[in-house]
Amino acid sequence: MSSLDQLFESLRSQGRKAFMPFVTAGDPNIETTAAVIDALRDNGANLCEVGIPYSDPIADGPVVASSYQRALDSGFRLQHAFDLPDPGIPRVTMASYAIIHRIGAADYVAKAAAAGYAGAIVPDLLSEEAEGFSKICRQADFNLIQLVTPTTTRERQKQIADLSSGFIYYVSVTGITGERTSLPSDLVDSVGWLREQTQLPVCIGFGISSSETAARLAPIADGLIVGSAIVRRVHEAFSAGDGASEIARRVGEFGKSIRTAIDDASSVAS
Repeated sequence: MSSLDQLFESLRSQGRKAFMPFVTAGDPNIETTAAVIDALRDNGANLCEVGIPYSDPIADGPVVASSYQRALDSGFRLQHAFDLPDPGIPRVTMASYAIIHRIGAADYVAKAAAAGYAGAIVPDLLSEEAEGFSKICRQADFNLIQLVTPTTTRERQKQIADLSSGFIYYVSVTGITGERTSLPSDLVDSVGWLREQTQLPVCIGFGISSSETAARLAPIADGLIVGSAIVRRVHEAFSAGDGASEIARRVGEFGKSIRTAIDDASSVAS
């Protein structure tokens, strides 16, 4: 049983939902990335998605895409993400398959697992082409997390679920990542249907920008993923001249508000 399996089993037994922040590795520097992850953990994050900067981002809106470019301009290399200290909560990488393929799928899994990562989200890996990588991941007890979007057919959603492990990443909106004030009206029914088709947890990402949004979505999912709102706060604090500890404190406070909203909404729903 992987660390993700253990985490979601524990959360379910407690009637709780996962809070999974996304951070860009190396923006503004790898030391700040480590401090931010620790602060988010201390404020209720259960696991963390670590974005691997790539020059041709997949499905990323301007906030995350800009953070990738800043990290690359500052000299980020993949090994920097693998050298991050273990924060004591599960971590997964968000990485383009182009990066994984260049290194070699088996080598990527081995290096990521050795660095303490529990799995990888691979947004540009088609389900028709995922079987080989899925097999490598399963043999290493390394989770392959794939994305389902609002336009994914229900038959294809089942195929994706069969090839995935750890959890399924449900993209709440059509389009790119970013903060939003409204979400699709059929989101509740769509996520509810998927949760009936698989034993895997279903976590919602894209568009979750505030504690209010988190509160609305917490009752219908197994976990929530918050990305652009965190990446934006990191950049704003750094641009204002804050150092790593102050950036981490600011982001941690935001994380605490999301954690509280998730818990309060889940408690009412139960």
